[in-house]
Amino acid sequence: MGRAAVFDVDGTLVDTNHLHVVTWWEAFRQAGHEVPMHAVHRAVGLGSADLIAHLLGDDRDKGRDEELSAAHKALYGQYFDRLPAFRDAGRLLHRLHRDGWRVVLATSAGGAELSALRRAIDADDAISDTASADDVDEGKPSPEPVRHALDLVGVPAEQAVFVGDTVWDMRAGSRAGVRCVGVLCGGIPRTDLEKAGAAEIYDDPADLLASLADSPLA
Repeated sequence: MGRAAVFDVDGTLVDTNHLHVVTWWEAFRQAGHEVPMHAVHRAVGLGSADLIAHLLGDDRDKGRDEELSAAHKALYGQYFDRLPAFRDAGRLLHRLHRDGWRVVLATSAGGAELSALRRAIDADDAISDTASADDVDEGKPSPEPVRHALDLVGVPAEQAVFVGDTVWDMRAGSRAGVRCVGVLCGGIPRTDLEKAGAAEIYDDPADLLASLADSPLA
């Protein structure tokens, strides 16, 4: 049956959260919305539709949601050829794979964006499968992405650990019955991750790799 190490990608393995903040902020600005960057940052990790609803509310012109999402994708797509993985992100996945973990990605990214993220991580040979935005009806904080990731590798929740950087990740993992590990490299405060369900918290992938023997991924 084995064990599964499920990873969020943006802000967890690849240093993209602030790129998302700037490009969403610009997409909103172009559409005539004044959304402060700190609010965008707190919403990163939600799927596009949920992020727009979270920031603009139910009284927005919902007919413009796809236009906003397309604007963000176009702006963010300019960075696809130079997305920076966090230090030791690929080494961490390779180490877990060698230790017998089934490594699965669970991300709101899909298509060309997901391909760019995987190129940045450079650990495809260690990744068993990917649960992307294209595969589920509801994104985080719904447990569906995490449950789908576990279904892909046939591992039960009690034999899995989910690593992420946002409160949406921690809530999704907790609702799926998976032990959650938080990382601070996405910019979300430790206290917020703990309140959302993180059992352990590390600075970044390098810190988790260095502390692996004493972590939930031991």
